[in-house]
Amino acid sequence: MIILSRPPPLSSLPPNPRIASPAPHRFSSSSSNLLPPQCQTTERGHEFETGGTFYRRESAVGRDLGVLAASLHKRSSPQLRVLDAMCGCGIRSLRYLLEADAEFVLANDANDDYRSVIARNLSRVSDEGRWLVSSNEANRIMTECYLKRDFYDLVDVDSFGSESSYLRSAMNCLKLGGLLYVTSTDGYSSGGHRPHHSLAAYGAYVRPMPYSNEVGLRMLIGGAVREASVLGYRVTPLFSYYSYHGPVFRVMLRLNRGKLLTNRHYEFISYCTKCGHSQSYSWDELSKLSCTCNKEGGSLVVSGPLWTGPLHSASYLTEMSNMAEQLGWMGNGTGTDLQKLLQLMVDESDPKLPFGYIKLDEEITTYSLEYLRLPAVPKSTPLHLGP
Repeated sequence: MIILSRPPPLSSLPPNPRIASPAPHRFSSSSSNLLPPQCQTTERGHEFETGGTFYRRESAVGRDLGVLAASLHKRSSPQLRVLDAMCGCGIRSLRYLLEADAEFVLANDANDDYRSVIARNLSRVSDEGRWLVSSNEANRIMTECYLKRDFYDLVDVDSFGSESSYLRSAMNCLKLGGLLYVTSTDGYSSGGHRPHHSLAAYGAYVRPMPYSNEVGLRMLIGGAVREASVLGYRVTPLFSYYSYHGPVFRVMLRLNRGKLLTNRHYEFISYCTKCGHSQSYSWDELSKLSCTCNKEGGSLVVSGPLWTGPLHSASYLTEMSNMAEQLGWMGNGTGTDLQKLLQLMVDESDPKLPFGYIKLDEEITTYSLEYLRLPAVPKSTPLHLGP
């Protein structure tokens, strides 16, 4: 049956005319009489249906990484409660339940038409009270959780475009020490083609740079750092993942109390169009912008403020690799793509690496080099975020 929930705490407020108000129906793990399945597919051995929901098979790697992080958190915490704020068809929620063994998952999607599909997929977990499906706008459901003091260990927001208004409400309903999995799919802003848009969404004026993949991740982390600082918190990136489809930028952050010390790791990044050199500048160095190849600074392109600290935690990624082996996703000739990705992320976490990358063919042209002996590529070369 369909279970009607009590009126939400915010129901007494006048509705926002820009947001359609969904019906307050909710499916729970005790619901039955669901409609027949449609469009069956499989991910990591789990059968589910997509129906008319938004689903991308290419995003499975991002879901793999989320499950690994959730599994690690479960191992070090007494419980794992997950809020999937924009769950689509619900496969991510299903995997948190089955693979990360979450005690409870709140699967929410603003599209009221998706509810029956989500509920059918989650009904594969028959344990009473382990999941609940709701149909609310993401900021509303997270704000309600905060007002109810219903806090979560992991909040996953798989948003579209440069929607960043959810950052503060997501942090508010997250436990201290919890995980926040954030998303951006705005390749135009990360490419520097909409600087005023990136300024409004993430507080960063982004201009065109050749390594827009990395800039997009630093832009997203920087926006989260700013929002966390307003609330008296600080966030630490555990891993940062870029995928060309979309494109998709996903970052796993850990939330803790305490603001960032001074402005460390929240600075401006410059790129020299003449020599290709990149470097960071703190706020009090903005009047001294220049490059060693051109003291006048006319060749510099500056973006920021952005996150300039590490994109990954090498130790955390090593734990994720071990967890993937325990789950049978890697080892014995399986999971080579995931294994390579995690290793590349470990290599990218080297603090000695500069921003971006250098295209050797352009360097040869710039400096008129007729012959260049190429050394062996060091393991620290950042290939995951390359062109």
